[in-house]
Amino acid sequence: MRLLLLGLACAAQAWAWYLPGSAPNSFKQGDRVPFQVNALQPMGGATPVHGLVSYDFYDERFGFCRPQEGIESVRGSLGSVLFGDRIYNGPIVLEMGRNQECATICQAQMSVEQAKFIGERISERYGVNFMVDGLPVVDRRQTGDDGRVRLNSIEFDLGTTLDASMKELPAPALFNHYALNVSYHERSPGEYRVVGVNVLPRSIDSLAGGAQQSPNCYAQKHLFLNPNTTNTVAYTYSVHWSLSDTPWATRWDAYLHVVDPRIHWYSLLNSLAIVTLLCVLVAVVMTRAVRRDIYRYNAIDLTEDIQEDYGWKLIHGEVFRSPSSPMLLSIMTGTGAQLLAMAVVTLVFALLGFLSPSNRGSLGTIMIITWTLFGCISGYVSAKVYASFGEGEWRRNMFLTAFLFPSAVFALMNLLNFFLVMNKSAGAVPFGTLLALIALWFLINAPLSFLGSYLGLRSGAFAHPVRVNQIPRQIPPSPWYMRPWPSALLAGILPFGAAWLELFFIINSLFGSRVYYAFGFLTLTFIITAVTTATVSILAMYIHLCAEDYHWQWRSFITGGASAIWLFLYGLFYCFTRLNLPDMSSKILFLGYLAVIAMLDFLLFGFIGFLACYASVRKIYSHIRVD
Repeated sequence: MRLLLLGLACAAQAWAWYLPGSAPNSFKQGDRVPFQVNALQPMGGATPVHGLVSYDFYDERFGFCRPQEGIESVRGSLGSVLFGDRIYNGPIVLEMGRNQECATICQAQMSVEQAKFIGERISERYGVNFMVDGLPVVDRRQTGDDGRVRLNSIEFDLGTTLDASMKELPAPALFNHYALNVSYHERSPGEYRVVGVNVLPRSIDSLAGGAQQSPNCYAQKHLFLNPNTTNTVAYTYSVHWSLSDTPWATRWDAYLHVVDPRIHWYSLLNSLAIVTLLCVLVAVVMTRAVRRDIYRYNAIDLTEDIQEDYGWKLIHGEVFRSPSSPMLLSIMTGTGAQLLAMAVVTLVFALLGFLSPSNRGSLGTIMIITWTLFGCISGYVSAKVYASFGEGEWRRNMFLTAFLFPSAVFALMNLLNFFLVMNKSAGAVPFGTLLALIALWFLINAPLSFLGSYLGLRSGAFAHPVRVNQIPRQIPPSPWYMRPWPSALLAGILPFGAAWLELFFIINSLFGSRVYYAFGFLTLTFIITAVTTATVSILAMYIHLCAEDYHWQWRSFITGGASAIWLFLYGLFYCFTRLNLPDMSSKILFLGYLAVIAMLDFLLFGFIGFLACYASVRKIYSHIRVD
């Protein structure tokens, strides 16, 4: 009960407390404040997301203004690069405390091709990513009076297709004027820190009087790019500095609040009711039915010639028989154990506040590092399970555990990366980053996996409480709904139902350009889903054992991971209802990313189901008396 109360407290408070990703920057009056730009990507909102391809800010097809001192790339973490961050210094000059009105960035010449390309991206609702002192610039219309970001968006529109009265414009209008409002906190006399920034982007035909004149930032007409001729565009900005009481340590709170926490609480309570019911059901079955069966079985006089066995007791000599494809099953259990350890440690880091968006890419970095270091767990579990199956090809098991599934994921991600490269996307992983991943895999993860396999083999197989018969029994025929995949699909509904709401927010964050920071709720949901998976797998295993079907090893893994099938189907439903992917590349990217997520989910929760069933089978059959 204390652990449950502690978990609920974490869910309520973890989103509001975080460890900043870097040391604060202090400025004096007139000091230059860092202004940076990131890749453009489709925005989520009331309209469906169009496409999954992001673009560099300085892509030639946009023709944006460039800094006078030249373009300099900002070095990011491994996770930041993998998640598509492409950060450069920006063309706008900000000086602490100095307001500016209608300052010109540059006048750019837009070709016909550029005008068409920008018009298409405006129609697809691509967003511009500005950052001031590492803080994302958000649209002023998406913030409330308290400064909180209402839509959890960290970008603003490239342009608009609607006027102020929400009527359709004759053509897409480009936002070329940025009215920045920067909030700063005075830490001490003469020492200031940036604590908030928003922008009101506007489309202004500021060169209506001719390109030779100075831009008029107060013009009322929209700027429409003519797709049939060259366009001259004047990019301008204004800056207003305002003093704020918000300290630097809490400046991210406006971005990281949970939108309507009651939704998460209702979902958690429903999931908690489901898992409580399942736990009670399994407890009743295991403590009453199984205990009664064990008592009756042990009460039989073994000296009698006739022993009336039935149900799960009849197959005590078969339950620990090696399953079909024991090599693959042992590798999958090892990989699932590695993913489970990675997920647990990542959630712990998230609850401690190390994964704040202020530390860009920290989530991806922590996941990659923990996965790499937990290769020893994968090798140990795989080798021990494989040895328990009574198999002897331990060298092959050791090699495949280290390389089979990492190779599959790496190959699929490289295939998706090929489509990103073909579309000149900013999300394409650079060659140097791929080499770094390969180095982590071959130089750290694989050796640790080999070490874990050696330790697992040296520790020996799990001791089984009953012997395996020489000749396998024939399994009675079963109805269609008792077959592995139909029964697994039915059982997988419950774990998926316990997590579907958080899955919606996570998928919305991955493919809908939203910030997700409800790690407290995510941790509780993960625990509930894991318990639900374990109890459902045990219950399904017991039903099949009572039907004298002793092939429980693969069934338990498939039943535990069956929620991944529903996850994949839900992802397809999300694609049809919330996304509007215009080209084949975006569709392939979505299906590829969704397939990777579903596969990892299948391995992780499949291991939980297998582990729960393995422990239950050993416990049950260790209490029966066999001659």
